[in-house]
Amino acid sequence: MSHVTASSSGMRTTAPLRSGFWLVVLGAALWGVDPLFRIILLKSLTSSQIVLLEHVVLFLAAAPVLWRHRAELKGVGLRQLGALLVVSWGGSAAATILFTMALSSGDLNAVLLLQKLQPLFAIGLAAVLLKERLPKNFGPLIAVALAGTYLLTFGWTFPFGHVNSFIGVSSLMALGAAALWGGSTVMGRYLLGSMKYETVTSLRFIMALPLLFVITALEGAPWQMTGGFGASAAVAVNLLLQALLPGLLSMLLYYKGLSTTKASFATLAELSFPMTGVVINWIVFNQLVTIPQIVGFALIWTSLFFISSRQSRQSAVQ
Repeated sequence: MSHVTASSSGMRTTAPLRSGFWLVVLGAALWGVDPLFRIILLKSLTSSQIVLLEHVVLFLAAAPVLWRHRAELKGVGLRQLGALLVVSWGGSAAATILFTMALSSGDLNAVLLLQKLQPLFAIGLAAVLLKERLPKNFGPLIAVALAGTYLLTFGWTFPFGHVNSFIGVSSLMALGAAALWGGSTVMGRYLLGSMKYETVTSLRFIMALPLLFVITALEGAPWQMTGGFGASAAVAVNLLLQALLPGLLSMLLYYKGLSTTKASFATLAELSFPMTGVVINWIVFNQLVTIPQIVGFALIWTSLFFISSRQSRQSAVQ
């Protein structure tokens, strides 16, 4: 009888963990449709302008939610504030601008596939900040992933044959975005220990606005909306869809799932993001994956597979 009770309890514990993981997968998959809207918007607006307008739309949606959960703000201390700045200024503002700039100046598939390095940043930070155990042989696995990153960025050439080309610049920006998003995953998981996922999602968007206003103002680029009313309406529709689908909806699903998922596991679930993006690029933008990208992708995926399997064994033991 006691055995049955323990088994039932284990099933109840496992169910939300699994559903949380798949919510993260679904939320991250929605990020993959982001370039579909963002590339169209880049024809009329700069990267900073797009991200600013996107966050204005998200502010209008998030403000009522934050007001409903305003009581949670009383318990925010310096550590939570620092984590919120990483999530909002780093993950929501700076990373999104870098990603948008990378899309405008480089190979779309390389930019998206480089996001597969995000788990390495997140797992390392989770080990340091959240005390989540690193998998065995993490160092050699990083070396394999870096080799894959080189192939995604520079192809077969050695050493650093394309470092001065646009793909090299865009790859660096994509790597910066991956690092910031990895840090944002860890800080988001930390915040969810004391806040509801709706509150974290709202603060992520709202706190990013002041920084985005400053960045856009310092950029000094004119607000050009060429093509008449029809073009302006198309920009507005794309901006709204981009903000609400890969923006608001994806983050609500993501943080809901993250509340019951380890940061190190969640960041592996986020690999649905580049996979969806590559499929969109193939179908919509006719961008095929090159052989070096396939090899690089395989190397990164191999390292992540071993990290994931060893993380699972550690969780089973614990």
